[in-house]
Amino acid sequence: MTNHWNDLQHTDCALIMGANPAENHPISFRWLTKAKENGGKIISVDPRYTRTSAVSDIYAPLRSGTDIAFMGGMIKYAIDNNLFHKDYVVNYTNASFIVADGFDFNDGLFSGYDEATRTYDNTKWTIATNEDGTPKKDPSLQNPKSVFQLMKKHYSRYDVDTVSGVTGTPKKDLLKVYEAFCATSKVGKAGTILYAMGTTQHTVGSQNVRAFAIIQMLLGNIGLPGGGINAMRGESNVQGSTDFGLLWDNLTGYLGAPKATVPEHATLATYLAKETPPTGFWSNKPKFVVSLLKAWYGKNATKDNEFGYHFLPKGNKNYSHINLFKAMYNNELDGAFLWGTNPVVGGPNAGKEKEALGNLKWMVAVDLWETETSAFWRKEAGSDPSKINTEVFLLPASASFEKEGSISNSSRWMQYRWKAIDSRGEARPDLDIIHELALKLKKLYANSPKSADQPFLALDWNYGNGEAPDLDAIAKEINGYDLKTGKLMTGFGALLDDGTTSSGNWIYSGFYPEEGKNLSKRRDNKDTGNANFLNWSFAWPANRRILYNRASADPSGKPWSKEKAVIWWDAAAKSWVGNDVPDFKAILSPSEPGGTGAFMMNKDGVGLLFAPTMKDGPFPEHYEPFESPAKNAFSSVELNPAVVINDGDFNKKGYKVDYPIVATTYRVEAHWQSGSMTRNQEWLSEIARYMFVEISEELAKEKGINNKDKIIVESARGKIKAYAMVTKRYKPFTVNGKKVHQVGMPWNFGFKGYATGDSANRLTPHIGDANTMIPEYKAFLCDIRRAD
Repeated sequence: MTNHWNDLQHTDCALIMGANPAENHPISFRWLTKAKENGGKIISVDPRYTRTSAVSDIYAPLRSGTDIAFMGGMIKYAIDNNLFHKDYVVNYTNASFIVADGFDFNDGLFSGYDEATRTYDNTKWTIATNEDGTPKKDPSLQNPKSVFQLMKKHYSRYDVDTVSGVTGTPKKDLLKVYEAFCATSKVGKAGTILYAMGTTQHTVGSQNVRAFAIIQMLLGNIGLPGGGINAMRGESNVQGSTDFGLLWDNLTGYLGAPKATVPEHATLATYLAKETPPTGFWSNKPKFVVSLLKAWYGKNATKDNEFGYHFLPKGNKNYSHINLFKAMYNNELDGAFLWGTNPVVGGPNAGKEKEALGNLKWMVAVDLWETETSAFWRKEAGSDPSKINTEVFLLPASASFEKEGSISNSSRWMQYRWKAIDSRGEARPDLDIIHELALKLKKLYANSPKSADQPFLALDWNYGNGEAPDLDAIAKEINGYDLKTGKLMTGFGALLDDGTTSSGNWIYSGFYPEEGKNLSKRRDNKDTGNANFLNWSFAWPANRRILYNRASADPSGKPWSKEKAVIWWDAAAKSWVGNDVPDFKAILSPSEPGGTGAFMMNKDGVGLLFAPTMKDGPFPEHYEPFESPAKNAFSSVELNPAVVINDGDFNKKGYKVDYPIVATTYRVEAHWQSGSMTRNQEWLSEIARYMFVEISEELAKEKGINNKDKIIVESARGKIKAYAMVTKRYKPFTVNGKKVHQVGMPWNFGFKGYATGDSANRLTPHIGDANTMIPEYKAFLCDIRRAD
């Protein structure tokens, strides 16, 4: 989230796409209701008429997998009708930058494409520079090679008629949404975009979010209260887990993991030279990396050994979820720890992922109880135990209220949670399990001469020798130390790259200052202004509540409007003041170099309408999902050309001749994620007892299906049984003049617990986004029939 939960009350218009927060993020609606009371509007764009749609001012249906077409049409609408915030766009984005020769776009492909490897050479998408290295610009935005003009040309193809034909959204609904949301470009207004997995779980998921970013920068909605792009996380600590390196290609604090396949990553010096931009706040990356190495390896990280850089693993493969399970399926892995995850229900093409687990020699499941994954080898899972040699260990874990520690919610707020009750039976907190495992492995490997063991032995595991680690020691390591004085760091601005500072996660540095107060424990509920509550918990970075808040003021430092004031330049005090922590140096005046750098993390301090860092193009472009009922109306390129395709038995592809119906998955109010917790709760199981599929009245009539009939849903990868829920919440789409049906189903069911049913993910494809490899759960093809 660029903003935060209770900031939603300040919005004038909330565009909700790829999410159903009324049902899945209900606390958000406390603040959206306040926004409505203040005259704000809510827009729901969804294939299904949801509970969110029911309380929205405008509802627009769209076919799953067509978000970029929908947003591309809005970008064109804003430009054509002069509904963009020009001063914001000129000063705070790269719209005025001139793109260098070599960039082109033709029939769905950007320049630099290699068809054999399905990759782009994005050095073809560079910005032209002056002799001093600064970008060439045209503030008038008229140069045909300016980002603005190239963007305008790119989306000129996204006219309302074509967009309506692709998305299935009626033209009148498209125009209602475009008019309402683009009205937030007016000074004094702000619009927010809320999204969840319905946006990201596509082969173009990252570019879906990029399309949101483009429209929000055009409208001047980033950095303002009630504005921003706000990802609603599906669990309480998803934000915290990715902050701390859970993503396969990141170290903590979103530092890119070194790779063996990149020659420049061979040494720390060459890694930093390649990964560190010359300008922008990421120019401090050497300080963050070296301080991280010092936190992890302590005295074993010295200048002479590149601060332990060689201890870091440097993989030569893609280690995303999809590829790990492909490796299991191909007998390339011996074992796996599965920590609080249930891929037999939640994984893409879950039937094949279950088979893949059977190729492991051993598997450790750490969970609250036996899940479908830890029981994958049983007969009830459809397996033959006599043919599975995997040795399965189940370690009972404590529930969230049986342990203490911090979580970081969607708002980036790091909040401490105290233990409510003791764990039952032999259950232990995850951290205790990790700690004891590390101590025992340290002892077992203590005298090992093998080079492969040295990185583990070099770890500075200094959290105590008891069964439970010292939580304060861990928290202080995350914050970091001045190693010369032994004092805790005041913030990431003081980190150095010479080995004299440490920090286990630079974005959290400052939450545990030398005064000895863990700021995540703060619970001062006094409003410090704009509902930012600066003394409640700690928000990364630097306790900032609204990211990019420099953009809330004009280049001179004056708020665009009094109603949306966040920070402003106080000439007398020679400092930025306001109701939030400035998103740059507070003493940097607007007239100084960088003083208008509203997007300080980027190389030139501006937002990227043109983003040459993406793997699949600097502008979002519509491509059809892996499985689609329609041809791409914008080009001859059907699937995202940079997507990794896993062919063969592990990911069979379905075609509309056999599977003419679009399908998507979602959660329901009564069940959470794979249902492991909620389906083991009797009352929640009574609310949602059976696996069902929502189908329109029109499709039910065509198929001869009645409400509550038992049906079979089949894709190229498998079939499931379910009950039919015939509903008005789905309507057929008209896509390029032809009728297209869509159905939806919850993915919360499995064979364990009180409420059981077939898993929807036996149907989903094993393919992911070009940038993140997140699976494409939200758009695939199927067929349905009555179960005889």
